[in-house]
Amino acid sequence: MEISSDIPSELAPLAWLIGVWEGTGIVHYNHGETTETLEFGQRISFSHDGLPYLNYTSSTWRLSDGISHVSEMGYWRLSRPATPGDPGPGMLGPVGDRPYRTASEVEELRNKEDGFDVEASIVHPEGVTELYLGQVRQARIDLATDAVVRTAGAKDYAAATRLYGFVEDHLLWAWDIAALGRPLASHASGRLAKVD
Repeated sequence: MEISSDIPSELAPLAWLIGVWEGTGIVHYNHGETTETLEFGQRISFSHDGLPYLNYTSSTWRLSDGISHVSEMGYWRLSRPATPGDPGPGMLGPVGDRPYRTASEVEELRNKEDGFDVEASIVHPEGVTELYLGQVRQARIDLATDAVVRTAGAKDYAAATRLYGFVEDHLLWAWDIAALGRPLASHASGRLAKVD
């Protein structure tokens, strides 16, 4: 796996994700008296615009007929306190130098488990927003929801965990959810190859 040298230093622990990934997966979820099983195609993109976070998009389609299934988008970054050198809130610009500009400065963020704390904000068009906290250790990311926000019209969705890993040149992922009145259970998984 090659990692570009033009990424912000703070993204180095997540750099193995950068690119476009395509492949297939399966949804298998019991809800009520119904079990949903669906094979899908998926395209995931992780990119950056020079700032210390990854832009994330995912779209899926049913393999049986090619019809679009679900999509989501969001931002992933190392979890750390904001500094005056960070932009925000809102449209406010940074004051002073951006923090963590070198590899040695980023190493200061390493946690006790020899990884880096991570947060991901993921938005679904069906009225659900997830805030995940977790960690990246080498080429594995473990995430669990810290908060799930739903609009009044969204379906019941309470919690989730996600696992991502780089295995044998593929991005493998698994997603467990607590939804529709059921406890946390296996929901979906996929295997994707880097295409760009």
